[in-house]
Amino acid sequence: MLDAIAETFPPEWKVSSPELIAETVTSRIIKVRLESGEAAVVKHLTPLGMREELGGTHYLEWHDGDGCIRLLAQSGNNLLLEYAGARTLLDHLNEYGDDAATHIFVDVFLRLSKTKGSSRPVPTDLIPLRTMFASLFKKAEADRNRGVQSQFVEAAGLADRLLNDQQDVQPLHGDLHHENVLHGKRGWLVLDPKGLIGDPMYDAANMFYNPLDRDDLRASESRITSMAQAFSQAFSRDNRTILGFGMAHACLSASWHDEDENCDEAARSLGVAAAIRRVLGALG
Repeated sequence: MLDAIAETFPPEWKVSSPELIAETVTSRIIKVRLESGEAAVVKHLTPLGMREELGGTHYLEWHDGDGCIRLLAQSGNNLLLEYAGARTLLDHLNEYGDDAATHIFVDVFLRLSKTKGSSRPVPTDLIPLRTMFASLFKKAEADRNRGVQSQFVEAAGLADRLLNDQQDVQPLHGDLHHENVLHGKRGWLVLDPKGLIGDPMYDAANMFYNPLDRDDLRASESRITSMAQAFSQAFSRDNRTILGFGMAHACLSASWHDEDENCDEAARSLGVAAAIRRVLGALG
């Protein structure tokens, strides 16, 4: 399979030594060597990846390496990307703790936010944040029609209010989490963007929901509180907005799992949302 994929690489890229390092439903990640000997990555998109992730290339082009990996070239469903390194922010969390990982995330996020002040034109085909929430709105409507006042209904109302009052609208990564932030020769960089546009607190809020396998962190009200305070101070946004996006995102994730009939994961996501809701309620 790898040989067949490598045959699709443009000869002008002059890459060698392909090594499959990851495979998902949307892409195959292949480490290669450039003609200079430098490591790089080819992201070979599947048909699903072409629909869901190709827009992320415009996010990379907009940032042009400021806080994220560089897009070196593109040909069809093959993306030639800068190699970001092998150490993830999750590795750093496991070694130095959650607070240290959050501090690094804040630094990276602030670097990404600076691009908005540049003269680079914003891509016109990024996905609006409201479109991203379509699954939550659909689930909430179905529950209302059944007379059920569920977490989905409450979260959809909250999401609608937040989306009607977005601030500092800019291109968003759309899937920022600990394994999409890597450390290499240029420091900490983000990769694998979805390519959205909207309020940047959506990107920040995704961190409440991660790491996925650490329910002890995701459902910790003290962690939620301290993370919200750190984000509020760093990004000059109010806690309610930050926590609101966190709760709405967790319920959005639950709606995706509900569509996939993955009841266990939906319940875990709703557990995160409930913990954030309790912190929101304590604000008075």
